[in-house]
Amino acid sequence: MVFLYPKKGATIFRIFTLKIRRYYKMHFISQELEDYIEQHSENEPELLAKLNKETYQKILLPRMLSGHFQGRVLSMLSKLIRPVNILEIGTYTGYAALCLCEGMQENGQLHTIDIKEELVDFQRKYFDVSPWGKQIFQHLGEAVEIIPTLDVKFDLVFIDADKENYINYWEMIVPKMNKGGIILSDNVLWSGKILEPVHPNDVSTKVLLEYNLLLKNDPRVETVLLPIRDGLTVSRVL
Repeated sequence: MVFLYPKKGATIFRIFTLKIRRYYKMHFISQELEDYIEQHSENEPELLAKLNKETYQKILLPRMLSGHFQGRVLSMLSKLIRPVNILEIGTYTGYAALCLCEGMQENGQLHTIDIKEELVDFQRKYFDVSPWGKQIFQHLGEAVEIIPTLDVKFDLVFIDADKENYINYWEMIVPKMNKGGIILSDNVLWSGKILEPVHPNDVSTKVLLEYNLLLKNDPRVETVLLPIRDGLTVSRVL
């Protein structure tokens, strides 16, 4: 579903993003501190700033977008790894995909999977005006069905989709990783719910608690959980 918000200028856009942040508690540092971090980090590229703004203006659930701070983290990690093959599970509007592409090698490919058909054209519009348009391959459908069809060894993977399937994604992905490859898992702090009593019907939180333990104890990887945005785990395949 795509939802059109009225355009009322940068000030309204700023207020709107702050209200969303406060409501969903996806950030664990103050707005003032995050502003300082962004001001002392690499600038958000112009194309991504435009994508960021249009997502908040037109698309439902804009909090799902990685944003400036996390986007620069994804970009830096990709530049350090210099991946050839990248997999993203959960495209949304394409912001994170473009961040991950910034470190991709010239002969590289990014495969991105999402179930929302209504966002495909929005994603492609931004992919095509980026330097990596011909290297980004969109896959529409269930990731658990698509991942086994990808005959690729990956250097970098970003998991940012339905939490109920995180463990399934993990078990599918690890065998497809090159040694030394990096798997990034988003939303692993889940707005702090991982520290609260879990409701019997809260499947997502239950899975994330199990997932975080799995990554900590999986002998195939070494893992660090970072308090970036809603929690970002970095796992290196041994």
